Amino acid sequence: MKIPNLNNWPVLKQLQSGDLHALGPSAMSERSRTLEPRTRSADRVVKSVCPYCAVGCGQLVYIKNDRILDIEGDPDSPISRGCLCPKGSATFQLVTSSHRVTNVLYRRPYGTEWEVIPLDQAMEMVAQRIKKSRDENWQAETDAGETVNRTLSMAHLGGATWDNEENYLLKKLYCALGIVQVENQARI
Repeated sequence: MKIPNLNNWPVLKQLQSGDLHALGPSAMSERSRTLEPRTRSADRVVKSVCPYCAVGCGQLVYIKNDRILDIEGDPDSPISRGCLCPKGSATFQLVTSSHRVTNVLYRRPYGTEWEVIPLDQAMEMVAQRIKKSRDENWQAETDAGETVNRTLSMAHLGGATWDNEENYLLKKLYCALGIVQVENQARI
């Protein structure tokens, strides 16, 4: 029977080097010595805001060759100071996962099956339905003859992570459509 070389045992290496908690060189392998953060090779870093809730935590999006390498908390954010909740920490998986749905699924009225349709077709369908609802429910004036130029057939509830510019532009769109029931999640 061959006796193994005891000097190669990890526990013995720990004891000999004084690294009792295995947090130093005894825990390192050749591979772990050469590891470096994947963010180090990024071409650029873009500041962003987490899309999940009303808190609006700051994020840093690391990009290389127009592809996202990683998404981390932004330490300069006065809101989150670099911290992200589990959902915010998973934002990278949201945008890069191979399980992410990238097609538009549509089920026809009274249909039982979903069908895949192009995004352009889905956007056109939404636009047509908005226009149809607006036209069918347009109110130019009240019964008393007061000019109102509005539709009460639709409303909008905005997301709290939108910035001022996005809210401004969307509010202008809704006013142009005659939508008067406009609210934002951040105020509720």
